[in-house]
Amino acid sequence: MSSFFDLDRVTKRFYDKFQQEHNAFVGFVQGIPDEAMQRWYVFVMLNRLMFIYFIQKKGFLDSNSDYLRVKLYQSKRKGKDRFYLDFLCPLFFEGFAKKVSDRSPGVNELLGQIPYLNGSIFLKHQIEECCGQKIQIADMAFDQVFEFFEQYQWHLDERPVRNDNEINPDVLGYIFEKYINQKQMGAYYTKEDITEYISKSTIIPRLFDMARQKYPIAFEPHSVIWQLLQDQPDRYIYDAVKKGMDLALPKEIADGILDVSKRTKWNEPGPEAYALPTEIWREVVARRSRYAEVKARLERGDINDINDLITLNLNIRQFAQDVIANCEGPEVLRAFWHSLVGQISSKSKAKIKPGMSILDPTCGSGAFLFAALQILEPLYEACLERMQVFVHEAAGMAQPQIDMDFEDFQHILQQMQKHPNQRYFIFKSIIITNLYGVDIMAEAVDICKLRLFLKLVAQIERVDQIEPLPDIDFNIQAGNTLVGYSSEKDLETAVKSKFDFEDALIRIKQKAEAIAQLFAQFRQQQTELHVEANLLHKQEMKTKLAELEQELHGYLAHEYGIEPTQKAQFQKWLDSHQPFHWFIHFYEILQRGGFDVIIGNPPYVEYSKVKTTYTIHGYSTEECGNLYAFVVERCLRLLHDQGWISMIVQ
Repeated sequence: MSSFFDLDRVTKRFYDKFQQEHNAFVGFVQGIPDEAMQRWYVFVMLNRLMFIYFIQKKGFLDSNSDYLRVKLYQSKRKGKDRFYLDFLCPLFFEGFAKKVSDRSPGVNELLGQIPYLNGSIFLKHQIEECCGQKIQIADMAFDQVFEFFEQYQWHLDERPVRNDNEINPDVLGYIFEKYINQKQMGAYYTKEDITEYISKSTIIPRLFDMARQKYPIAFEPHSVIWQLLQDQPDRYIYDAVKKGMDLALPKEIADGILDVSKRTKWNEPGPEAYALPTEIWREVVARRSRYAEVKARLERGDINDINDLITLNLNIRQFAQDVIANCEGPEVLRAFWHSLVGQISSKSKAKIKPGMSILDPTCGSGAFLFAALQILEPLYEACLERMQVFVHEAAGMAQPQIDMDFEDFQHILQQMQKHPNQRYFIFKSIIITNLYGVDIMAEAVDICKLRLFLKLVAQIERVDQIEPLPDIDFNIQAGNTLVGYSSEKDLETAVKSKFDFEDALIRIKQKAEAIAQLFAQFRQQQTELHVEANLLHKQEMKTKLAELEQELHGYLAHEYGIEPTQKAQFQKWLDSHQPFHWFIHFYEILQRGGFDVIIGNPPYVEYSKVKTTYTIHGYSTEECGNLYAFVVERCLRLLHDQGWISMIVQ
């Protein structure tokens, strides 16, 4: 196992060289008039190429682990500087973006046997939509970047990095964080232990609250759920707390517990068998005392509330998994499952009650969303395993009884078994159903999606297990969290006094509802096997969303003293403020009360430093003068009244 310092060294070495390659690559790109856009496009291209490097090393591309370099060599034999337009563009937009049956014979011959991946990473980027055939990239750019990539071993799995030349998706995650931090003032990398702690301490309590609302009796004090704590207290106390508890204290230390005058060695470091790193004997004794106190409370059955597990720093993740795995009745299991994934009508197959929604409002490259994904996956898996037990045990019952009690479980399991890789499908379902993010930096949004996609394909062992990647353009979006209308009430309050707004509000709500319905259908399609997400639906959503956005931009611009009819001034304001109207982008979630969980690490930046770029309106915390306070205030407007929020603040 490598240490964090090993990983940090690998990351720094790769990142420094990556920066050099990125800068060099820019010089080979033509046809993009804006320099910032040009640099962004190079980053998009390198993201795609790194993703491909991971999957080619698994042999998923025409059974060739050196697929890209072979194709570059073949392209050069046909002519100079044709690789980008004649091969990569068909690979991205015809190959990965279309099923084999939908590709032309010429494209299939050109590309060989490659899987249909879908996912927004291989749809045309907005820069490609804008500049199209004007973009030219010299072959030399790819020669250099492939030579750089070949210095590393690319492992598409979750094994620890053992050598300086190994790259896995986790290393890439650190690299992306460094890139974001270097580009965006106020963005900080949050290490995994912090994101995990904050996420589990927020998501799991909200999950229990939601499940309790659905089936209250199961969560009453001294019920079977809480009995788990009483029966196996040590299972829920972290190993670090239990360190050395199986050993009796040395006499010279034990004597000092009751007699202060005998505490002569209490400030000396404790030996490894007793102590955690850096602990002195005084701290060892205090920890042992705390352990005994907590264990006694568990054994007495004093703990009957999920919040107590946070207060006492107990293993809340293990407890949540055990509660699901030991459900005595199907009603409890349904309460957890419906809280996670939502409830679907058996008649219409439409989702009548959505599942838990988790938001990072300043998501960066996705550290908190990644942590949420890791926390939810074993809970999904525990639910499915428990369903299997119920269905198996019911096999001896009369058939009508099975149909009555477990028909929904049977249907869920049958649908799951159709998928070639269960973990892949669970992760995919979580990403589509539960995770949402916004960031002002469009590159960060691209990175966040890519990291989630890499997590998905890391589950794949064989090429025949690949299912289309999810299209999460509507889950993870770019925009200014602080500028825009967060709710119908905000919109009405802001503009009702200035416009004849009653008819307009009704019309805006109707349009937002129509977009939300299209999104729900689009999302549902992606969790069904062999049902493709309808790109016409997506385009219709994008068109309707853009029209509605433009109208709301107009209302908001008036608040800033900007006249939308003054095109140049209006566009300059849009570019600097990047307004994001939560009210229409997440209409379905906000109409049902708001996000269930909001987590993250907002930027700590003095407002005075961004005022020259954009300004905010209508914040009670403006006198605080720091962006993190504004983010928290905005989040409280977006949070469900029974939801949970945890953020790192100064």
